[in-house]
Amino acid sequence: MADQMSDARTQETRRALEAVLMVAEQPVEAQLLAQLLEVPVAEVEVRCAELAAEYEAADRGFALVQVAGGWRYQSHPDLSPYVERFVLEGQSARLSGAALETLAIVAYKQPVSRAQVAAIRGVNVDGVMRTLQQRGFIAEVAKDPGPGQAVLFGTTALFLERLGVNSLDELPPLAEFVPGADVVEHLEAGLRPPPGPSLGERLEEIESANAVRPRATDALHHGFVDDTPDADDEG
Repeated sequence: MADQMSDARTQETRRALEAVLMVAEQPVEAQLLAQLLEVPVAEVEVRCAELAAEYEAADRGFALVQVAGGWRYQSHPDLSPYVERFVLEGQSARLSGAALETLAIVAYKQPVSRAQVAAIRGVNVDGVMRTLQQRGFIAEVAKDPGPGQAVLFGTTALFLERLGVNSLDELPPLAEFVPGADVVEHLEAGLRPPPGPSLGERLEEIESANAVRPRATDALHHGFVDDTPDADDEG
């Protein structure tokens, strides 16, 4: 009898998890689910993991995943072409290249100020930062304790949710996108000016040219000026 009651309770917990997560607009933390269902957090984690495994084994078109610190339902990754075609049909509200670059800087350098982002990108980023805030991808997280107390920005849970990761630790390391030392050296070699005379050699050339110039001027003077007296000048 006790086993039957336990099985019934487990089944009710699983169904309740499905119902709550089905209507949730954002990932729901295990602690909140435990409070709603009045069960331990550990049991919520176990039941969610069981449901996720069952959906995967049944090859369903959706999945239960842990993302941005909580659990949520989402379409299966291998069906993304169909979902993107449906979601993006007639829409053009995509982030620009400048916005994506700025968002990447904030993600990897956070907490970071507008001035620091602008220094890295080399352009004014006020408008782009404002757009990212309005989209909910970044938010004010602190203030710099130094002079001016600049506002510091960081990424939000929505950013993690859209990327499909559970924490910032799952972001790919920057080393994968940085060229090796041999590539950097090759690029620097292409930017160096071609070999030429040193500064000292150039100064010697200029001094030599200045020394020759008076003699050349005298020669031109004697070649084009007739010093023979005119007939009218003869006394």
